Amino acid sequence: MAIFTGSGVAIVTPFNKDLSINFDQLRNLIDFQIENGTDCIVICGTTGEASTLTDAEQLECIRVTVEQTNKRVPIIAGAGSNDTNHGIALSRKTAALGVDGLLHVTPYYNKTTQKGLIEHFTAIASSVDVPIVLYNVPSRTGLNISPQAAATLSHIENIVAVKEASGNISHIIDTVKRCEGRLDLYSGNDDQILPLLSLGGLGVISVIANILPRETHNIVELFMKGDLKGSLEQQLKMHGLIDALFCETNPIPIKAALSLMGPKYDSGIGRRPLTTMEPAHLELLKTEMKNYGMSII
Repeated sequence: MAIFTGSGVAIVTPFNKDLSINFDQLRNLIDFQIENGTDCIVICGTTGEASTLTDAEQLECIRVTVEQTNKRVPIIAGAGSNDTNHGIALSRKTAALGVDGLLHVTPYYNKTTQKGLIEHFTAIASSVDVPIVLYNVPSRTGLNISPQAAATLSHIENIVAVKEASGNISHIIDTVKRCEGRLDLYSGNDDQILPLLSLGGLGVISVIANILPRETHNIVELFMKGDLKGSLEQQLKMHGLIDALFCETNPIPIKAALSLMGPKYDSGIGRRPLTTMEPAHLELLKTEMKNYGMSII
């Protein structure tokens, strides 16, 4: 069975003014997401700034998420590392907290060969019993999961899905063909939800869902119900705002957008080296939010 179908929010990690984690706001955001149709909470991924969280902070975020979600929707938790042994240790600790799946990004910076990639994911998968979602985002890591490597990994029982953020439709088609239904497919790009659904995808792990949870859920729900026109209309309606949310490095713009929605949603700014938005980009974001029909402060 799939971990989820629909929209999984790649939820931000809210910070206080001193850049400590605002756990009260994290709880509020989780409730906002679930109450507005989000089908899965994805915690401590790229959007959640896992790269600047200590292991202790990351595990506490996951613990709070498990507690607050209280089994209302599944939880997928980031546990990736470019050090296989660290990835194994973090995966074991994360799995023990009661999550429904682990998100594992390809090793970054030191990268590796496709052989090393297979060995890395195989070792991690064999260390835990929970389902694993591979995360292919070469723009971040400099490393692409080849369709051949994905097919090999798809034979491992608890490697169950791939979050595809390569943006390369031809590559994704080849992966889907080679895996022969053994890996569930989720879009990792908000501007490609509908295209990946057409390739058999089950949904999206989404950034824009932080501010438009119901609408992101609806793109998938409409498609699954056979309303392709309605799904397309929603995807296209969000296009300008999606572009604005990626005019600077994620999650800089999505945190700015949450702040513009008011104190109920404000999650602070990112930890360095992330910073606040350039004024021109912030004005673009404001314009696209207003064009979409959102109220901002």
